[in-house]
Amino acid sequence: MDAQSRGRAEEIDPADQWVLNPRTGNYELRLDRSAAQQPSVAAPRRPSSGRAGAPGAPAAPKAPSPAVPGPRRGDAPPGRRGGRPRKGGGGGGRRKRILVVTGGTLAFLLVAGSVGAYLYYDHLNNNLKVTDVGDAGTGGFKKDQPINILVIGTDKRSGAGNEGYGDAESVGHADTTILFHVSKDRSNATALSIPRDLITNIPACPTKQPDGSTKTIPGEKGTRFNISLGQEGRDPGCTMRTVKEITGITVDHFMMVDFNAVKVLSTAVGGVPVCLAKAVDDKDSKLKLDAGEHRLQGEEALAFVRTRHSFGNHGDLDRIKTQQQFLGSMMREMKSKETLTSPKKFFSLAEAATKSLNVDSGIGSIDKLTNLAGELKDMDLKNITFTTLPVLDNPAEPEGKKATVVIEHGSADPLLKMIQGDVSLTEVEKKEQAAKDAADAEAKSKADALLQGNRAPAGDVRVDVYNGGGPSGSASTTLAWLQNTKGVNKASNRGNAPAKVDTTQLEYAPNQADQARALADMMGLPATALKMGSADAAPKTPMKLTLGADFKGAGISLNAPQKAPEDIQRVEADKAICAK
Repeated sequence: MDAQSRGRAEEIDPADQWVLNPRTGNYELRLDRSAAQQPSVAAPRRPSSGRAGAPGAPAAPKAPSPAVPGPRRGDAPPGRRGGRPRKGGGGGGRRKRILVVTGGTLAFLLVAGSVGAYLYYDHLNNNLKVTDVGDAGTGGFKKDQPINILVIGTDKRSGAGNEGYGDAESVGHADTTILFHVSKDRSNATALSIPRDLITNIPACPTKQPDGSTKTIPGEKGTRFNISLGQEGRDPGCTMRTVKEITGITVDHFMMVDFNAVKVLSTAVGGVPVCLAKAVDDKDSKLKLDAGEHRLQGEEALAFVRTRHSFGNHGDLDRIKTQQQFLGSMMREMKSKETLTSPKKFFSLAEAATKSLNVDSGIGSIDKLTNLAGELKDMDLKNITFTTLPVLDNPAEPEGKKATVVIEHGSADPLLKMIQGDVSLTEVEKKEQAAKDAADAEAKSKADALLQGNRAPAGDVRVDVYNGGGPSGSASTTLAWLQNTKGVNKASNRGNAPAKVDTTQLEYAPNQADQARALADMMGLPATALKMGSADAAPKTPMKLTLGADFKGAGISLNAPQKAPEDIQRVEADKAICAK
């Protein structure tokens, strides 16, 4: 709780200044110096003209935004409370539906478009911290494509009262990382946790320096994932690049928070319900709770998601499960009627979330976050699945001294293919989307039809192979595989493609359809990878195969499985589970 929240006389909590106008039935936010001097500003349902200060009139010119107090405990009915008048009060901001997505060592939450009120628009913009990560991400999402957001929680001990947790000098490593994949049709999402102790390769990373220059930090092979951030000056863009190296998925944006986020967000929402299957007394995290149900906020919430020695095998993988349970509960709480109907919680939540966030420039404003919110606002929590990248103990470490993990490819590879292929891990409700569904069905029917019919003999298949985003040397190894294993002797290696592509593509002419079908069968290409031109090709003209970022190697099918491996850890966000 900050100075103003403790009763600093100079400020009044704006969340306490929401009043109900009996004439309109709307809540109104009083931002004026004195309620007696000027009428409150009503929340208009549609634009209208009128004198300044009248219900429905445009907001008055804005004075410099005052410091806004942090969230206060409790949720009393909105109204005026005692205290001195606000200094420098002015007109309110515009009405916005704010996306609140944040994540961390200790917290991650998704509230899509549910925080709406008259807010300090510019003030909230100024709360956000923005980092330029160059071309580490796409710089923006497309409305007709999946969205991938990397949520990073650092172990940086910033914020009052956090100095005593662990390594007080930490530069802020990637302590908790979640790749949040939103489906193309926005009906479902997968939240993939990446263990911090995963042994992986960190690619070279260009980072922006304070003077505007760019410094490239050398990559590292066979090291812990968590040092993809902070170590040697690496920024979130380095973590984004590392996640793409691990998963084959290009990240659009990142959102990053530190230790303080879980405390302020859990308090802003009025506490997060949790369930414990047994009593806990962890002297390291200072978590002490009886078995049963509890509502945690502030320091207790932080202790719950930090504890390592209370549940499961007392390791980081079990802590990830506990964090996922907490995050699911926080999401349910924020979607609840009690939160959605509370102006005070709206205000406190928006303030706490924007103060907690560090984001890339592609979503570095309330406007841009609002656009993102619009893409997610209708998603049902039952269609959001938390899971963890399948791993196993590092075989290079001696028994009894296992401290790191490596990818367990038997389960990880099909799971990643499902995410790459935009396949849901949940049973998503079918929506009536009329024209869109009809168009999608027609497009799929045409794509499937491409794979029907005759296939040319391998010796008749002509193709030029380009590497447009696959592993280094992919064009060469694919050529050798086609020639030596499949008998495609009329294939050529054309080196790097003119531009990188996310997915592998086979371009062919209508009179090459039999060749395209044959090559698709050999390589396990989905129908969506086949791109037929409009005109026939001249004799002996080769097709064009461009290997994309989804390409893992010759002979590895690109068709995404439709069912997740049975042994993966997963839980839907709408389910309450007791920590064991």
